[in-house]
Amino acid sequence: MASQDRLRFGVDLVTFFHPGFWGVGSEDDVIAYAQAEPEPFWRKLLDSVQQAGVTGVELTFSPFGWEHACATFGSVDAFAGELSARGLQLASGFFAGLEADGDPNDPAVQPAIIEKVSAYADFIAACGGDIMVVGTPLRHSPDIFPARFFDRAAAEKLADLLNRLGAITAEKGVRLALHTEAHSLFANGRDVDLLMLMTDPAYVHMCPDTAHLILAGADPLQVIDRHHERMIIAHWKDALGAMPADTPIGADIHQRHRPYFCGFGSGRVDWPAFMRLLRNRNYEGWAILELDAAADPVTDIANGLKLARQALLPIFR
Repeated sequence: MASQDRLRFGVDLVTFFHPGFWGVGSEDDVIAYAQAEPEPFWRKLLDSVQQAGVTGVELTFSPFGWEHACATFGSVDAFAGELSARGLQLASGFFAGLEADGDPNDPAVQPAIIEKVSAYADFIAACGGDIMVVGTPLRHSPDIFPARFFDRAAAEKLADLLNRLGAITAEKGVRLALHTEAHSLFANGRDVDLLMLMTDPAYVHMCPDTAHLILAGADPLQVIDRHHERMIIAHWKDALGAMPADTPIGADIHQRHRPYFCGFGSGRVDWPAFMRLLRNRNYEGWAILELDAAADPVTDIANGLKLARQALLPIFR
């Protein structure tokens, strides 16, 4: 199988969240524009993905999510048609509900999470995809006392829910993959190892994000190699280095990640070694290029794709 068939390139739509791309002043204005003019919003978004040269789309939080897409075009089939008309496919859908919807270990919260995951999996399958990427809850801030530990007992509770969610999506033909989000419960090497140990590999897979692993102080190549058999999709992203270990974790943590991210090839990720690892472990699947809220997303993604094809794919072969 040729390398271009074994690796398929896509983009996470968070890349298009920069207000400048939409000609507005803030991210709130982007959301307001998407609500006021949904069809122009989605058509520009999908046209831009096509222009960047990738073939896969990873949906994410609103307004870049599945519910808004379906409401805009009227049905799953209509949205799938918009993708197909541009030569695009649904690579995956990102689910952020474990962080956003309250304590997932609370039995009162879990039914709503299960319902949302089930509906999302139905959409992904109907749209021709087969992967749901899931973010885990954030860690508790290290400056909060009394301390709350992510120990074996806490991991068992979260792993139980993840196993059940993975079984629900699997029944619908969709695989669930945990995303290595910095400052979440699945980012530093120890936490990734713990949840990989506690979850069932038949139902819970992995989506490593190279940049977020670096922000968490982990070596992405070591983490990926330890769990390569669980990797079914990967986020390709570069970072300048680790954030301080005592970084406070609050509602703005995702915004504070952004100064640490950088363009492809200009950060700490050893991309040639990464490609050798994928080659040696016989990886096949989606490579999701991503930048958080890029000012010029089409150019940035096109340049990342050019780097991958010219400098990295020859290694992969």
